Amino acid sequence: MKKLLLLFLLFPFFISAQEYVDIFRIGFGQTFNNNFEDVDSSTNVKSFEVGFTFPVVLNQNHALITGGDFSRNNLQLFPEAEYTSLYSTNIKLGLASNWSEKWSTTIVLLPKIASDYKNISVSDFYFGGFALLKLKKNENLKYRFGIYASQEAFGLFTTPILGWYYLSPNKRFEMDMSLPISADVSYKLGVTTVGVDYFGIGRSFNVHYENSPTLYADLSSLEFAGYLQLNALEESVLLRAKLGYSSNNYEMYAEGDKLDLGVSAFSFGDDRTQLNPSLNGGVFLKFEAIYRFHIKKKNTSEN
Repeated sequence: MKKLLLLFLLFPFFISAQEYVDIFRIGFGQTFNNNFEDVDSSTNVKSFEVGFTFPVVLNQNHALITGGDFSRNNLQLFPEAEYTSLYSTNIKLGLASNWSEKWSTTIVLLPKIASDYKNISVSDFYFGGFALLKLKKNENLKYRFGIYASQEAFGLFTTPILGWYYLSPNKRFEMDMSLPISADVSYKLGVTTVGVDYFGIGRSFNVHYENSPTLYADLSSLEFAGYLQLNALEESVLLRAKLGYSSNNYEMYAEGDKLDLGVSAFSFGDDRTQLNPSLNGGVFLKFEAIYRFHIKKKNTSEN
């Protein structure tokens, strides 16, 4: 009975177009042979990511969004240097609200600690978040308008968000777009799904070297991939293999060497001195597992 009540309460928040919530996600990946520019040296970039999202119902029109994410990237930041691990841990805390049949909002705060996790201090703490306004056009289409902003080691980074979510009437073709940050287009073929996706965002990590001034890595990441997905356990567990191209450029700067403002792919007042050669992009391979909660399906089965 309690489970049925929870599903009925969750129903208004997620039923418009998108019929599921991704509760848990884990991924392992590697980019091969990222070459340093103008230097006969290269590195591999290994990544690990895990995250969860859990909505807590407050009343019929509002739900608290809770969760967290953790990532680890391992690579050489300088030619022939030892491999360094860069970590990021953030907490998700926000509010999803329905204001009418057509309009809803989502506001999420994203405080994080991002560095090599050596000598962690307040300088490794950053604050960010995003806000979305969503318009339900019909049962299959919802538009998104919003903004993402984050304090970083290089200064303030922000980008507008324009996108939409579309699910075809036969439930096979799906588009999940939040440009310029992410995009996912897929087509379901029974127990398998084929798709293409994109993810791009700027991040930074403080790096501490013994007996040396603190530096920071400015990551500009653009990932394009095709994927094959296995839909297991009534499409509640998704196993995904991805192959694509990643830029993954980790530029190194001295602590305090900042730009005035970063807006999407543009930098304003950037007269920083880069301390390492830039990294060229490379082919990457990634495996992901997702636990997906289907609201309509679960609601129907409980009835």
